[in-house]
Amino acid sequence: MKRQEKSLLGRITYIITVIILCVALYFSYQYYQSNNFNDFVRSELNLYTSKFKREDKVKYSDSKSYKIESQEYNDAMFYEKVKVKKNTPYKVTCMVKTENVEAQNGKSGVGAQISIEGSTERSSAIQGTSDWQEIELIFNSKNREEINIGFRLGGNLGEAKGTAWFSDFKIEEGIPENNNNWNFACFIFKTTDVTIDNNNVKLQVSDVDIRDIEDTISRFETSCRTLSQGKMSAKCDIYEVETPLSKLSYDEEFGYYVAPEDVESQIKDTISKNNYDHIFVIVRLRR
Repeated sequence: MKRQEKSLLGRITYIITVIILCVALYFSYQYYQSNNFNDFVRSELNLYTSKFKREDKVKYSDSKSYKIESQEYNDAMFYEKVKVKKNTPYKVTCMVKTENVEAQNGKSGVGAQISIEGSTERSSAIQGTSDWQEIELIFNSKNREEINIGFRLGGNLGEAKGTAWFSDFKIEEGIPENNNNWNFACFIFKTTDVTIDNNNVKLQVSDVDIRDIEDTISRFETSCRTLSQGKMSAKCDIYEVETPLSKLSYDEEFGYYVAPEDVESQIKDTISKNNYDHIFVIVRLRR
């Protein structure tokens, strides 16, 4: 009888051990799946502030998404080292979904974005709460042979908080453009309404100014064609922007100036719908 009891106890112990091992393996696998970032490296400005995770519940396709959650302002990213050819154009795309993404001090150019680590090259930055959408970064490798491509919540211009999910990353090698027919977008901001040193500065572009600008742009188009003897052309689309320019960037050496992030929100919809080679922004900064 004692031998039978020992045998039964041994079987029960074995079964319990197997169950414990299975549970341990399950949770180990789940932990691995949530923290398996493949070749991506995690990076953050303020250490141990953001949470990085592979997300199975919120995803765009079959693969788990890459999630960054920052409850406090931070600059956090996943980045991967990628080999590139010198002097070659590339396009990087991914899908991104955001929830309550907020830039510190309300800066544009800060949010969920693609960026090249250690540079100012970036895609548009998504703020607020939005469903899945594609963002892209087009860049030239110049003299580089490898770069760190980052999927970022924050930016080189500042910090952000909120949650962003990234999915379906893709990098494509382009072909250098040899087309000499250039398309320009010229945005005329009719009103400058900014605060400088606690003083409100409001300036207006007059109708006379706009006619002078249009005449200058027309002469630029003619000059491109004439000076190149017909080998190059410039087509300029002019847009009058009614929304005031409401902020300026500042540099200690050069003072106040218009940076891309100062006008991005007003012009990005127009740019996204057209294929422009160059962009001019025209504003009045003096009376």
